[in-house]
Amino acid sequence: MKKPSYLSLSEDQQLNTEEDVAAQFTPEEREEIEYIRTRSNLYQQMAKCIAPAVYGHEEVKRGILLMLFGGVHKSTIEGIQLRGDINVCVVGDPSTSKSQFLKWVVSFLPRAVYTSGKASSAAGLTATVVKDSESGEFNIEAGALMLADNGICCIDEFDKMDPKDQVAIHEAMEQQTISIAKAGVKANLHARTAVLAAANPIGGRYDKQKTLRANLNITPAIMSRFDLFFVVLDDCDSITDSNIARHIVRVHQHRDAALAPTFSSSQLQRYIKFARSIKPIIIPESAELLVKYYRQIRQADVGGGIGPRSKTAYRITVRQLESLIRLSEALARLHLDDIIQPAYVEEAARLLRKSIIHVETDDIILSISSNISQTTNKFLNNNNNNNNNNNN
Repeated sequence: MKKPSYLSLSEDQQLNTEEDVAAQFTPEEREEIEYIRTRSNLYQQMAKCIAPAVYGHEEVKRGILLMLFGGVHKSTIEGIQLRGDINVCVVGDPSTSKSQFLKWVVSFLPRAVYTSGKASSAAGLTATVVKDSESGEFNIEAGALMLADNGICCIDEFDKMDPKDQVAIHEAMEQQTISIAKAGVKANLHARTAVLAAANPIGGRYDKQKTLRANLNITPAIMSRFDLFFVVLDDCDSITDSNIARHIVRVHQHRDAALAPTFSSSQLQRYIKFARSIKPIIIPESAELLVKYYRQIRQADVGGGIGPRSKTAYRITVRQLESLIRLSEALARLHLDDIIQPAYVEEAARLLRKSIIHVETDDIILSISSNISQTTNKFLNNNNNNNNNNNN
């Protein structure tokens, strides 16, 4: 009898194998997917297809792109579910296109729900029990997180949520379940959704002299459940302002003709659907890198994200190690790779570092920063060389 492994794929992932998903496409569509995979600079080209009407914000687009691919859902032999969905939060000054990203994701994905944190209650986000006026029976009404099951829940004005409502989504963001015990109704409901949130800093403008945690009206427990934080600032720069102005005027002038993404929405949807059926595995070299970067990021967490000696924006926990794994799996899926290469771990560590290091410490040379930047350039160059070889 074969001994069960400690970690196994969830039931939904076992059903949706590569062969089953590939059978849903026509031969022409399968050839198109293979052609897209061999394109050079695939990572950068796909990132540019995310919200093409928004100028710049390359790092935010890369994070949202990886969120669309997601990681691998796993379960232990004890039945504990390990989430594979990637949660992303975009923080920044007003008029920096935060809501535009959320609206684009809702229009792109067939199963995405948009809601506002200010106008939503805990019951509206999770679920509630209501009494039927005719039969007198109690029924469960689904909230936004339940309706976005196997999709993405976009929450705007996340910082405006009441603290009691933030507590209500703790379970849904990590365990991906919603437990209800009201009016004699006891249920454990699925909420297998990724969360894309947008938040404004305290006072409306981001203060560079403060940490990310001090700029947000979000509890540390919620912050630790986000895999990536992106800070977008509205800095005055003549060159940047001119480029943004030209882009906006061109969009208003030519509309869709001004936007020329490399891949259409339908092509991207088919590619992501097939890529999400891939279950990449971690090789020993990548496992060592995951441990190495987690240790370095953890050691940089002096004071738990509080005080002048701390180099991180919030407390670093094991959840950040799981975030590294999920981001690496998403990068492997993006390249239709069955193996998590060390280069994917390097890029995942770079993105995670962007989230946890102070905005004002970008000019300070950190050992982890220099190592990751060198390996990231190597990752991009190797990716180009490999794709060129495939084309030849």
